[in-house]
Amino acid sequence: MTENRSGSGKGGGGRRKGSAIAAIDTGARRGLRTRVKSAKGRKISSTRWLDRQLNDPYVQEARRLGYRSRAAFKLIEINNQFDLLRPGMRVVDLGAAPGGWTQVAVNMVGSERGQGQVVGLDIAEWEGVSGATCLQADFLDPDAPAMIKHALQGPVDAVISDMSPPTTGHRGTDHIRIIDLVEHAIYFAEEVLAPDGIFIAKVFKGGTENDLLAHVKKLFRVAKHAKPPSSRAESPEMYLIATGFRGQNNAAEDIANAELPPEKLWTPDDQD
Repeated sequence: MTENRSGSGKGGGGRRKGSAIAAIDTGARRGLRTRVKSAKGRKISSTRWLDRQLNDPYVQEARRLGYRSRAAFKLIEINNQFDLLRPGMRVVDLGAAPGGWTQVAVNMVGSERGQGQVVGLDIAEWEGVSGATCLQADFLDPDAPAMIKHALQGPVDAVISDMSPPTTGHRGTDHIRIIDLVEHAIYFAEEVLAPDGIFIAKVFKGGTENDLLAHVKKLFRVAKHAKPPSSRAESPEMYLIATGFRGQNNAAEDIANAELPPEKLWTPDDQD
């Protein structure tokens, strides 16, 4: 587990209404494409992926604005549609690497300016984001929730999750795996969310996402699915958006009493 408050800063650009792509003016949008030539030893699938990346306006705009991934626009568009993240909020970002969502959250809540708080966690090693506490651990590790709670300064206003398991190519299997991750995220959210809190999580279409939605509706006043414009049309992903948390409210006590083994404790001055 590592914690880092340094690293490169958030991406630039202000908040936009509607689709984030509306303000993007790139060669790909104007019909100018970068042609990817086949190379000896390169698989056809790799050539197609490279072609898609080079000609994806979201990838180009993320690079221009300093966002670490095109996924940043998914959170921007979700927020544009539902008006969720605001200055001063406390946010937990699950599955945070490489940091695109964390950058957006920092920008929206103002944690780099001393407002709110953002804590991000991912199983992969990732570079710190200025204005955020960045942790490395497997969220399914029994100690991971306590690690996050130990970093928090109080109950959370939003738990956001772009977590997804390694895909197998078998949609049914991938669906079951991501639903398991989301369920763990919901259990965690129940422990840390403040009244009227928000929950956002990526899910895959596969047949049981509506059962999950029905469960979430018991915990939140409003729960629905949404697919932001920047989510690729061929992708089975969509996002569960839940607002108005109405579960039990022992979050402050639960966070304050979080216990960790000594070897997993850290202080805000740690720079691993």
